Amino acid sequence: MKDLRLAVLIDADNVPYANVKEMLEEIAKNGTPTIKRIYADWTKPTVSGWKGVLLENAITPIQQYSYTTGKNSSDSALIIDAMDILYSEKVDGFCIVSSDSDFTRLAIRLREAGMKVIGIGEKKTPKPFITACDKFVYIEILKHIAQPTSKPNAQTKNKPKTESTPLNRVDEGLIKLLTESVSDLADETGWTFLGELGSFILKKKTDFDPRNYGFTKLLSLIKSLDKFIIDERESGNRNVKHIYIKIK
Repeated sequence: MKDLRLAVLIDADNVPYANVKEMLEEIAKNGTPTIKRIYADWTKPTVSGWKGVLLENAITPIQQYSYTTGKNSSDSALIIDAMDILYSEKVDGFCIVSSDSDFTRLAIRLREAGMKVIGIGEKKTPKPFITACDKFVYIEILKHIAQPTSKPNAQTKNKPKTESTPLNRVDEGLIKLLTESVSDLADETGWTFLGELGSFILKKKTDFDPRNYGFTKLLSLIKSLDKFIIDERESGNRNVKHIYIKIK
């Protein structure tokens, strides 16, 4: 499978500078960041925290002066650059790092052009921008990953693996999403291949991520619900098993 070439465009005014390393590691799971740019009025003290991490992570700062009070001029600079990059045909997708809904139309336009669009932002990000992306990742779960965890003791080592305090609660809405998705993908015997399930759910809910609920993997989340039968089948490779699930 071809590794996607990604343009990473960061709105410094609308995301925190902490955990930049974790953000870039998350992006690397989806492709190779061939362009990395960050937009701000670098004369402002409010973005001074970013300056120390730019060189370390090879991110190119783009200066955009604020010509009027109360307006984020970085938005227009990022959008113009995104369109220039799109027409240059040098990338296969974009990662827009922002919690600002002003980039909703941009995400839609890039997807119309056949680009994969990944969004990264805080939990407060407005829904329109989240749903405009192919996939949206919350910065808060990256913060949780970055935090050191204590060694498991006798009481915790047998519990389902979780990472930290979940952002979302496992509720009837999530259970309905999972069961309906399993049912939609099921073959004539009722079994669904787990490898297809995660991608299918993302098409329905672009911010779906097991880590939002405190689980490292989709399988761990499914096992915790006790609503599915799980079948691990041999693949021909001793180290790889194909996992299928079925509604009880």
